[in-house]
Amino acid sequence: MATLDGKKVLVIATNYGVEQDEIVVPVDQLRERGATVTVAAQDSGSIETLVGDKDPGKSLDPDTTIAGVNVTGYDALVVPGGTINADTLRQDNSAVSLVTAFVEANKPVAAICHGPWTLIEAGVLRGRTITSFPSLQTDVRNAGAEWVDQEVQVDGGIITSRNPDDLPAFVDAIESALTA
Repeated sequence: MATLDGKKVLVIATNYGVEQDEIVVPVDQLRERGATVTVAAQDSGSIETLVGDKDPGKSLDPDTTIAGVNVTGYDALVVPGGTINADTLRQDNSAVSLVTAFVEANKPVAAICHGPWTLIEAGVLRGRTITSFPSLQTDVRNAGAEWVDQEVQVDGGIITSRNPDDLPAFVDAIESALTA
């Protein structure tokens, strides 16, 4: 039996601009560990990933749309990065509402790289300690949180990492939160 059998994880992304490894690696590794992972995008079309925010990456088919899901039935939420993805998600009311709903339900929310922008927009970081891509430091502090430079930071149910190099620790922290 895999460690995450029976756990359901929701991953949200835009249809263009998500950093390839920051969506593909968590989705694949969480599935390998037994979780049922649902990928929700802004619309039902394919998700066009990028590598390094500029080069075309893999295309993924979402399972549903962000507007078509809610916190019920899921055990955790993952918000991948990619500058375009994160900047667009934080302007999507459905995505921001999902982050708020997961935090209010005390369910883990994991965001990597620029993904914490959506958490900032949701107003859920005040008094917390998180990490992110270094360029978000000022945004994090302005949201009332402390920023630290480490591969993964867990503060209550909020799990954050800096960049694709931190994905092993990021996925392990998600697994730990789901099995605690």
